[in-house]
Formats: sequence, C-alpha cells, structure tokens
Amino acid sequence: MKAGKPWIIIGGGMFILGLILFYLINPDGNKNLEVIKNVGSFIGLSGMGVTLAGIVVYLISKNEQPIKKNYDV
Repeated sequence: MKAGKPWIIIGGGMFILGLILFYLINPDGNKNLEVIKNVGSFIGLSGMGVTLAGIVVYLISKNEQPIKKNYDV
C-alpha cells in the first residue's frame, strides 16, 4: 500500500467520527455530554489534519517518470 493511503483512510474515519459525536449528542445541561461533544469537534479537526497530511505524503511519494536524455533528432 502506498505511504499516504492509510493516513487518508484513518483521517477520514476520524472526521466522520467527529461529525457523529458533535452533531448527534444533545447535552441538555449534562457536563459529561458537553465534554464528549467538544472532544468530537477536536477529533473532527484532527481528522482533517491527518487526511491532509496523508494526501501530502501520497503526492510526495508518487514515482515520477525518469527524465530521458535522448538528444538524437
């Protein structure tokens, strides 16, 4: 597997988990649920960063075509 693909998958999962924790939890004054909701926003933002890092690593590690120095015309 390429170098950045697992990071992209893990980051996407973190982002989706953060969305679920942030939007599906209704705290209604419960401090513990408020903390879980705030942790969800942190996980989502961290997931976006991990995904971006995975994309960058994937693009950097792509194999480039070697430059052919053929000057015969």
